[in-house]
Amino acid sequence: MNAIINAVFPLFALILLGYLGARRRLLGPAAVDSLNKFVVWMALPALLFQAMAQITWQEINQPGYIAASVLSIAIVFAVSFLLDRHRGGRLADRSLEGLAASYSNTGYMGIPLCLMVFGEASLPAVVLATLLTACGLFAFSIVLIEIDLQGSPSLSRTFAKVGRSLALNPLVTAPVLGLLVAASGWTLPTGVTQFTTLLGAAASPCALVTIGLFLAQGQPTSQHAAVWRIVALKLLLHPLIAFVLAYVVFDMPPMWAGTAVLVAALPVGTGPFMLAKLYDRAPEITSRAILLSTVLSLISVSAMVAWLEGS
Repeated sequence: MNAIINAVFPLFALILLGYLGARRRLLGPAAVDSLNKFVVWMALPALLFQAMAQITWQEINQPGYIAASVLSIAIVFAVSFLLDRHRGGRLADRSLEGLAASYSNTGYMGIPLCLMVFGEASLPAVVLATLLTACGLFAFSIVLIEIDLQGSPSLSRTFAKVGRSLALNPLVTAPVLGLLVAASGWTLPTGVTQFTTLLGAAASPCALVTIGLFLAQGQPTSQHAAVWRIVALKLLLHPLIAFVLAYVVFDMPPMWAGTAVLVAALPVGTGPFMLAKLYDRAPEITSRAILLSTVLSLISVSAMVAWLEGS
């Protein structure tokens, strides 16, 4: 419990810092958009580029783990998508809700928790889970959002607009460029690595401060059912599916199986809020889902860690 609280405390502290900064008028309402754009256009692309540029075949040569992680994300995304479809929501909104329900906070909570439970041997598994979430799931959601928002009567014109938008989206181009660097075998110069490390390290703190700033604005939401649906899917359904896939369906080392389940049990990360704010698609839903899932994860993740350490 102490390790979990230590992992969760920075999240709450940074959100509270943003909240107090807004209430004390140290940062005005415009800071929400400015900080979010900084994260989306500068800090997060640097983080994704470096992560993909430094990936090795040894780190991703776990087909069972990859299959369990991808399928658990896909199933939760699909369930959320179908549940939201009955309410007649737009494709962009359904995509953002599905993203939130399947997007784990691997960066802030996953890495310290897995190191505490499994040791340094689990680091490649957590990094791979981060890449699958922050690159694969993120890019897929952006494609769906752009298809909805860039839609036109002509299908070819729609795909042309989506293609142009994706080509200019740093959250898509940055990891692709990093993957090309990794495939070429080229090692990033020390200066470039230091630059991307410094810039990428600002992504999560700024995103969490932005959530605090946004919550301080007191924007109400009538979509309480959507918030609780996201929280339930993230904290209950996601780890349950990951458990079945990792321990029953696919074959993998015990440490990798435990990591897959623990990562799936984590609360909602900051990525969905950043996209919701960027596209102005009800960011109050994702901000509250992040806050509630993080609070409740003190119970659910504690139980998961106790089970993993006892098994």
